[in-house]
Amino acid sequence: MSFDVRAGEIFGLLGPNGSGKTTMFRILSTLMLPSDGRAMICGLDVAKSPNQVRREIGVVFQAPSIDVKLTAEENLRHIGHLYGLRGVALNERVKEMLGRVALSDRAHDNAETFSGGMQRRLEIAKGLLHRPSVLLLDEPTTGLDPGARRDLWLYLDTLREEGITIIVTTHLMEEAERCDRLAILSEGHLVALGTPTELKHEIGGDVILLEAHDPESLAQRIHQRYGLEASVLDNKVRLEREGGHRFVTDVVEAFPGEIDAISISKPTLEDVFIHRTGHRFWTEEQKTDEASARKKKKH
Repeated sequence: MSFDVRAGEIFGLLGPNGSGKTTMFRILSTLMLPSDGRAMICGLDVAKSPNQVRREIGVVFQAPSIDVKLTAEENLRHIGHLYGLRGVALNERVKEMLGRVALSDRAHDNAETFSGGMQRRLEIAKGLLHRPSVLLLDEPTTGLDPGARRDLWLYLDTLREEGITIIVTTHLMEEAERCDRLAILSEGHLVALGTPTELKHEIGGDVILLEAHDPESLAQRIHQRYGLEASVLDNKVRLEREGGHRFVTDVVEAFPGEIDAISISKPTLEDVFIHRTGHRFWTEEQKTDEASARKKKKH
């Protein structure tokens, strides 16, 4: 895969489990050496100049990295020491960052008393303490409720306006919609690149799903009659066609009694994924694994 990220944008790496997001994140954050090719951040090769790259990047991992037994201020002070900050400069920077993530009033409270959203904001404060040019976030809203997720993205919008480049991995379509540009990954390959609007426009019409007793036969006969590519996903015939509402009237009349249900929708990013790969974003097995993982986190 090959792509570039522009200064001052939110760039998303979107893909299901196993698509390569985590590997890419580990390479960009200097935790893994690429077996081939190269990755550059701010003109620096991540493999050849990892120490210089680490001064240019802030990293927020999917797994929590704060010390919950320390206060918010102590967490930031500790990370500041690792970056060589001391004295007045460190004090001022800690105070500034607590204010920016709306935790000034909880500066002296242990992080274990914080909500999930507050802990995530503290993670971001840690990642920004040394004034990086690029912020890397791996599935940043994992475990957050919808309100905390919305607040986090509003803060990311603020950071972008301040000129910080943000690279975020996600498997959530609604989060991908908020990125300026996206790289959609599948099984280690880049399958689509562009703004969410550009990518959805490539579908060129409505997405039509038809439920039928024999979807394979129906898809084949629709292709023969109309010359359209018709695929079968989850036992439904899937079509892309402009003027979907008018078209389905013709289909129902052409194949009377064969179609049980119809749905018509505007293209989504998942439709882009299907269009480029020929399969769904989530398999049923992946959905089950994801639901199981969420259930375990709750308990």
